[in-house]
Amino acid sequence: MCGIAGIFDLNGVRDVDRAALQRMTDALAHRGPDGEGFYFAPGIGFGHRRLAIIDRQGGAQPFHAQGGGVLTYNGEIYNYEKLAASLNDRLQLKTRSDTEVLAEGFSLKGVEYLQDLRGMFAFGFYDPARRRLTLARDRLGERPLYYAETNDGFLLFASEIGAIAASGLIDLSLDPRAVADYFYYGYVPDPKAIYRGVAKLPPAHWVMFEPGKSPRIERYWRPVFANGGALPYEEAAHILREKVDGAVKAQMISDVPLGAFLSGGVDSASIVSSMTEAGGAVSACTIGFDGAANDERAAAREIAAKFSAIHYEDDAKADSTALIDRVACAMGEPFADASALPSFQVAQIARRHVTVALTGDGGDEVFAGYRRYPFFLGEEKIRRLAPAPLRAALFSPLGAIYPKLDWAPRALRAKTTFQALAQSSAQGYAAAVAINLPSRIDAIMDTDFKRALNGYNSASLIDDAMNASDTDDPLSRAQYADLMTWLPGRMLTKVDRTSMAHGLEARPPLIDHKLVEWAGALPSEYKLSHGHGKRILKDAFVSRLGADYVARKKQGFAPPIREWMRRDKDNPALRLNASQHWRDCGVFKERAVDAMISDHQSGRVDCAQELWSVVMFDAFLRLSRP
Repeated sequence: MCGIAGIFDLNGVRDVDRAALQRMTDALAHRGPDGEGFYFAPGIGFGHRRLAIIDRQGGAQPFHAQGGGVLTYNGEIYNYEKLAASLNDRLQLKTRSDTEVLAEGFSLKGVEYLQDLRGMFAFGFYDPARRRLTLARDRLGERPLYYAETNDGFLLFASEIGAIAASGLIDLSLDPRAVADYFYYGYVPDPKAIYRGVAKLPPAHWVMFEPGKSPRIERYWRPVFANGGALPYEEAAHILREKVDGAVKAQMISDVPLGAFLSGGVDSASIVSSMTEAGGAVSACTIGFDGAANDERAAAREIAAKFSAIHYEDDAKADSTALIDRVACAMGEPFADASALPSFQVAQIARRHVTVALTGDGGDEVFAGYRRYPFFLGEEKIRRLAPAPLRAALFSPLGAIYPKLDWAPRALRAKTTFQALAQSSAQGYAAAVAINLPSRIDAIMDTDFKRALNGYNSASLIDDAMNASDTDDPLSRAQYADLMTWLPGRMLTKVDRTSMAHGLEARPPLIDHKLVEWAGALPSEYKLSHGHGKRILKDAFVSRLGADYVARKKQGFAPPIREWMRRDKDNPALRLNASQHWRDCGVFKERAVDAMISDHQSGRVDCAQELWSVVMFDAFLRLSRP
């Protein structure tokens, strides 16, 4: 794993700003503590920070292909040995690194070579003969890639937005729509970035730049949800276990110490079991919350003992709020998923013992594990029975007058359900994945800021994703939307930034693209049955994990922010009282935010998530300027 950066002249062969590229590369030092490299030619400059994983002696970058191209690359190609064998028929490789395989293969085949790759990657490849720069990103968005154009016609790209900012060459004004998306979803979705002039390359896309030509951007892969209907359930479960074992084994390739993140869930436990099947001792790392109902260390210990794993664990201390600034720096953009704090801590623990960690990320998206899925399917049944005008007339008023019973059992918290039923499928599902209650966010937003949005609705992101899914099955449409938005924008962003902040490479085998393609062809009832998700994944691993373990309720991985923001000492919300950054940014009504803090502390309402979103936005504003 590495950090990459580059500057490219879009107009000709002007010299690039070497000092700016140095600043960009320095800003990525945490991603690559093992080495630094640069490449300069007329109109182009690459910077690279290396975390050496495979062929520690021979994979230095930027890498010069025998075919003439130059590569700066972040990631791992898990099938590189097979690809190397094919390349050796045409040329003699000089190293045993996946970097050389990618450089030579792309030099020979161009963007078509992306179809051959099995792994996670983001890279820039420069072809001097054609004066062509190609940027590419892996299929599911495991590795990040930002880019921006300066006012004088230079392209900047980098692994993190902080490196783009460190260049000093772009305007750092906020994009109002990106801000709106953040307060809706808790992250800034691709292809937007928090700054107006910066973009993220979406997953499964490449973009090509040549001087004097418009950029050319294309998608080269997408998940397909189509019921194959051929495999009996028991056979499919058996094949799934074999496929997970295969994906895990492929991702265990490493020349440095390797382990796993282990929570109390089926996903990470399955990964540990597959690692044991592959052979060798397994190191597993766990973090929990002392005295909290969602502490899963006991379950993790059970799995570690079952598979004789070397188990390292720690607890998220009561002063975890001290991590807010460190996590905000690591994320680079505002990020309101509070589980980033324990994720940051477990990565810190893991890095003391390993350099690579396998994770269970992606299991909920691929195998329908989220609790929102059965609720969404229930809503869809009602939508099919009642036409839209009738639903709007009936449920819209109910949603408006029904109180938001944050304290009540789930069955009584019907406000958002009524509101969703008054809307379309996509709008309803967007509300289900929203991190905040939109009405509460609307109440604290400045009038001029809302006017600048010009009617923009963040829910349109889910609408666009569902419309592109090419399936009528409600569960598949929801899963597709999550794979296109939630997974890369929230879950994988969290694991990438929090792990790479410590120079730790995280690999999620459950989103191996071959496994995702195979799972997409399964009938929906294989994944979600009688309101219970991940049916086939649990049945595939029940013989290894035990029936009681796979049946246990997942407890989650989020810190108790509701309680944090009602305490007298070390209350994150009270940090806002001393900060002018959120007050001066033009986004908020100050009095409305102050009133929300008071309401939450009094216990009248639970505004913890909305307040946390403001706290993390303020931390981003305070710390984002280089």
